[in-house]
Amino acid sequence: MSTSSPASPDAAPAVELPQTFRIQRLAWFAVPMMFVVTVILAGASLVWLGWTLILPVVLGWWIVRIRTVVTEDGLRAVHTFSTREIAWNEVEGVQFPRWGSVRAVLVNGVRVRLPAITFADLPRLSAASQGRIPDPYESHARSQESDEDTNS
Repeated sequence: MSTSSPASPDAAPAVELPQTFRIQRLAWFAVPMMFVVTVILAGASLVWLGWTLILPVVLGWWIVRIRTVVTEDGLRAVHTFSTREIAWNEVEGVQFPRWGSVRAVLVNGVRVRLPAITFADLPRLSAASQGRIPDPYESHARSQESDEDTNS
């Protein structure tokens, strides 16, 4: 599948694909903190609570695994135990629920969670999608520029 050209000359600049969106690096701070807590728990009773020592390893694996990859063909949402490939022609837009993770809204109405993407990632996501997912920051700036032009 060939990549489509941006919709307008003012569209987001091209970025190298694939673009990978991962959980913020600050999440790694939780791994040593969890290790300290599990050592204290396991120290109380190694026989009964020794299994908790595996939890920091599981958390580290989860931080590495969870991601969203933007490719020329579409989106790849890598969840804890599954991966979902979504072609660009299936994506209608994105949704930001008030208390939840970002979701891709498909043309058939299904919503697919996109791990590790935040509202702040939208300019990069828009550039990686070659304008298929609009950048609200850019459209807001354009509307303000047109308002200033109208008032002048």
